[in-house]
Amino acid sequence: MYQLIQNLKSGETVLETVPAPQVRAGHVLIRTRRTLVSLGTERMLVDFGKANLLSKARQQPDKVKQVIEKIQSDGLLPTLEAVFRKLDQPLPLGYCHVGEVVAVGTGVTDIAIGDRVASNGQHAEMVCVPRNLVAKIPDSVSDEQAAFTVIGAIGLQGIRLINPTLGETIVVVGLGLIGLLTAQLLHLNGCRVVGLDLDDHKLTLARSLGIETLNPSTIDVVKAVVDLTGVGADGVLITASTKSDEVMTQAARMSRKRGRIVLVGVVGLNLSRADFFEKELTFQVSCSYGPGRYDADYEQAGHDYPLPFVRWTENRNFQTILHLLSTGQLRVEPLITEVVPLANYQQIYGQMNGSASGSGSIASLLSYPEATTRPGEQLGTSVRVHQISAGTRLSQSAGVVGIIGAGNFAGSTLVPALKKAGATLQTIVSANGLSGTLLAKKHGIVNSTTRYQDVLDDPTIDLCVISTRHNSHAKLVIEALQAGKHVFVEKPLAIYEDELTDVIAAQQATSQAGERMVLVGFNRRFSPTVQKAKALLGGSASGTVPMNIIATMNAGVIPANSWVHDRTMGGGRILGEACHYIDLITYLTGSHVTAVCMNAMGKNPSETTDSASILLRYDNGATGVINYFANGSKAYAKERLEVYSQERTLILDNFKSLKGYGFNGFSSQSGGQDKGHTEQFRRLVHSLRTGGVPLIPFAELVNTTAATLAALRSLQNGGWVTVG
Repeated sequence: MYQLIQNLKSGETVLETVPAPQVRAGHVLIRTRRTLVSLGTERMLVDFGKANLLSKARQQPDKVKQVIEKIQSDGLLPTLEAVFRKLDQPLPLGYCHVGEVVAVGTGVTDIAIGDRVASNGQHAEMVCVPRNLVAKIPDSVSDEQAAFTVIGAIGLQGIRLINPTLGETIVVVGLGLIGLLTAQLLHLNGCRVVGLDLDDHKLTLARSLGIETLNPSTIDVVKAVVDLTGVGADGVLITASTKSDEVMTQAARMSRKRGRIVLVGVVGLNLSRADFFEKELTFQVSCSYGPGRYDADYEQAGHDYPLPFVRWTENRNFQTILHLLSTGQLRVEPLITEVVPLANYQQIYGQMNGSASGSGSIASLLSYPEATTRPGEQLGTSVRVHQISAGTRLSQSAGVVGIIGAGNFAGSTLVPALKKAGATLQTIVSANGLSGTLLAKKHGIVNSTTRYQDVLDDPTIDLCVISTRHNSHAKLVIEALQAGKHVFVEKPLAIYEDELTDVIAAQQATSQAGERMVLVGFNRRFSPTVQKAKALLGGSASGTVPMNIIATMNAGVIPANSWVHDRTMGGGRILGEACHYIDLITYLTGSHVTAVCMNAMGKNPSETTDSASILLRYDNGATGVINYFANGSKAYAKERLEVYSQERTLILDNFKSLKGYGFNGFSSQSGGQDKGHTEQFRRLVHSLRTGGVPLIPFAELVNTTAATLAALRSLQNGGWVTVG
C-alpha cells in the first residue's frame, strides 16, 4: 500500500510503499476513501524539515538543552549520532481520515466490517486505529464531509473549554480551517461571533457563513471589539499559528474583565502580567480532540470515561461533529478547495510553503483508489524491498536473521549492530509497516512485513530477533522455538513467573529435538571495559573467590504515561532495565543469585518503581548492590560500576573508562563509549555459523530473570526472597 511520510531532515514529502497493517485487539482496520490535509499543522512540519540545523535548534530550545546534557554524559560523537538518527526518522502525515472497515480486532463489538467510519488515521491506503478513535458515519454524510470530523473536534474542544453561554460575544482569532469551523460551531451555540484574519478571502468566506469579521491589518481590532460590545469580548478563542506574542496581547486587551482566553493554535506566549492581572483573565490551552487524548488507557486499552462524569470525550466530540454534519447545521462544502488523487499529492504539498493550489486555499482532500479486494478478504502484508540473486542466499545454518519489532531501539542499535556484525538480514516486522520498511531500505533487509509469522514460517531464517514490547517477549520466544529458530530477545525474557516457566518448558522441549539457542540482550558483559575487568579479576571472576560489586544507574526520568511503566505491558523499569546489572554482576562474580532484597523510594512504592536499591546474595558468597535511580541529573554519567576484591578495586565509568587500584601493571583504560552491542552480535553470528556453546548459558538467563522477579516480590513482602 502507499503512505505519505515527511522527512524531518530534508523537508521532503514522499509517497512510500509499505506493507498493510494487521488488525490488532481493540483496533479497527480501515481501507481509506478520503483524508483531509491539515494545511496549518502539516505546513509546520514541512517548514521545520526544510530549515537548517541551526534554525531547527532555535525552534526547539528544550531539545538543545537535552543534547548538551547528553554530550556531557555520553560524549560528542554518540550524541551527534543520536541527533542525526532522530532527524532521519520520517513522520507519517495526516490525522483526518474516512474509510471503510475491512476487519475488527477482538474486543470490538459495536463496529462491523463494511461500516463507513471517521478516525484520526494517517494519509495511507490502510490504517489500523484504536476503537475509541473511530466513529461511525451517518448515511446522510458524504465521505468529503466526514473528513472534517477530527479537525472539527479540535475546534469543538476549544469551545467546550471556553464554555460560552447564549448571547455572549466570542472572538475567533485566525480564520483558517479550524477557525472557520470553530466560528460556525460558536454561532450554532447562540453566540455573537467576531472573526479576525489578515486574509480577505477568508474574511469573505466567514461572512458568507454568518460571521462578523475584522481585519487586523486595516483596523485597530482591540478598539473595534470593545466598541462592538461596549465591555469587551466575553471570550477569545485563538486558532491562529504565529510566533508573535502580539496575538496574546491583543486577546487580553480586547477581553472584558474576568474574560476567558483559550488557545487552540500555536502562538508566542510571552504574556504581560499587567494585561491579565488588571482584568483577572483566565487562560487555558486546549488539548487536541478532547478528554482521552494521549491517555493510553483510553486510546490504546479502550477504557472509556463514564459519561456521567466526563460528558465529552474525544470520541463523543467526533460523534457531535458527525451529527451536526448530518443535520446540515455545520457547513463544510464551502471550505473544500480541491480533491486531489493520492498519486498527485505534490499538487498540495509541493506548494505548501505558500498555499495549496493557489491563493486562499482552506481545505484540501486526498482521494484514494477504489478497493481491489472485498471487505474481510486477506490483505497483502509483505513488501520485497529489494531482490537478491539466488546465488547469494545462504543455507539454513548460515545465520540468516529475521527481526520482529522495528521500534527506536531496533533502528538505533540492534539493526546497525547486526549489519556491522555481518549478519544476513532477511525480514523485518513492524506493526504499522512504515518503520520496518524504512529500516529495510536503509540497511538492505530483503523483506518488510506486518506479520511476524512470516519470520517463523520462513525455513531460510535461522535466528529470530525479538525487539517488541515486553509483554510479548515470552510468547514470541516460545513460538520461535517451536518453529525451530534460534532466538535473540531483548530483555526481559519474561515479565511474569508463569511466563518464565513456559519459556523454560519450551526451551527444554525444543532442545530434545535439536539444540536451539536462546539469548537475551544482556550486551554489557560484552563491552571492552567489562571484558578487561573480567580478565583483571582472574580467579575472583571464576566463582571461587567472592567479591563485592556496586552498580549505579542514573537512569533519568521517562514520562509517567510511558508503556514501560505499565506492569502488564512493560513490566516496569526494574524488570526492563535493572536486569542488565543482575546479569553483569553474575558474569563478573561467576556465580548465581540465591536471594534478593529490594527497597524503593517512597512510602508505598509500586512494582513499577524506577528508583530502588537491590541487594543480591550469590551462591559463592559474593554480594551485589544495584542502585537504579531516576531522580538524578542527566548531566551526570548514566552508568557506573565498582568492584572490590582481594584488596583491589575497579571503577568502570559509563562504559568509556576503567580504572584499577591495586593491580600490578594496570591503572586505566579509556576510549569511546561501547556498551557491547556490536561485539555481542559479532559473537552471536559467528556462533550460529560455526556452532559451539551459547554465548550466555540458559541457566544464567533464567537465574537473572528469576532474580529480577524476586526483587519485585521482595518489595511487596518487605524482606529477602530466595531465588530457586
